[in-house]
Amino acid sequence: MHVWQRPFALTPTFAERPWGVFDLSPWFANPSPSSRVGEAWFTADGNQTSLGETLGALTRAHGPEILGPEQGTECPLLVKILFTSERLSVQVHPDDEYAVAHHGPGSRGKTEAWHVIAAEPQATIGLGVTAPIAREQAEAAAQSGEIAHLMDWRPAKAGDTFLVPAGTVHALGPGLTLIEVQEQSDITYRLFDYGRGRQLHLQQGFDVADLGPYLLGNDTHHTADNGRTILTHCRYFTMESRTVRGQLSFAPLAPFFHLMLVVDGAGTIAGEPFHKGQAWCVPASAEPFQIESPTCDLVMTYPSVSPTPSFYDLDPAR
Repeated sequence: MHVWQRPFALTPTFAERPWGVFDLSPWFANPSPSSRVGEAWFTADGNQTSLGETLGALTRAHGPEILGPEQGTECPLLVKILFTSERLSVQVHPDDEYAVAHHGPGSRGKTEAWHVIAAEPQATIGLGVTAPIAREQAEAAAQSGEIAHLMDWRPAKAGDTFLVPAGTVHALGPGLTLIEVQEQSDITYRLFDYGRGRQLHLQQGFDVADLGPYLLGNDTHHTADNGRTILTHCRYFTMESRTVRGQLSFAPLAPFFHLMLVVDGAGTIAGEPFHKGQAWCVPASAEPFQIESPTCDLVMTYPSVSPTPSFYDLDPAR
């Protein structure tokens, strides 16, 4: 059997962050009792897989079969789980054009989306500024720290989803656990970092920043499919949630890969066991299979602006 014929699990790597947490339960065992972990990465080039090779090695060897015939040889989406105990830096990401011009050919910008899976009371997310400001005013506010007070801090609770286009000034507050889907890029321009001593990127950051309010509305909507909700979509990806009670079938009806994160519950995928906190890659050329579970909640993402036809309920009336 070829490696692309069945789903395979993605082993997370953990990144320390000054705003991270010491306790990753119930999602993961702590990699180190003394480390503040802020991010779990699943789809970077170096992530190990259940096939015994890294994701990058697999996609370079079998790009069309795993990612799809038009997706290249590097996974175009980076999927993470973020854990916050303090506010993140006020930051912004470039678009693709600026990334290529300033970071070299092949660089990607960073449009991203957040889906909150756990939140403490009073948790907030900062998106845009409350009123338009000039660049000179914004630069002065970044240097003084006032920019954190100019941000539009919005309540965030489990189940909320936010699309964050490149150029959006943004930040996360403490007490959040969320799934982040983004372009495969790690370009971040920090505008203010609460005195943590890390490098700021004011010139590049304000070159790309939209210094106005965040105007995107809630894009989440239920579908006619049982247990299926489209969380958000953009030109780079769609995010959706699926609640499985019994069986969900897959057929290769779309020319691209799918990524699946298990938010709650357990079951089997193509006969292999899965559990909460795991991520799986479904290759573009995978053979038909079933996901089976008494009940589980999944978040799926894939590189299409339109919802995938590949997952379907055999008994939509159930």
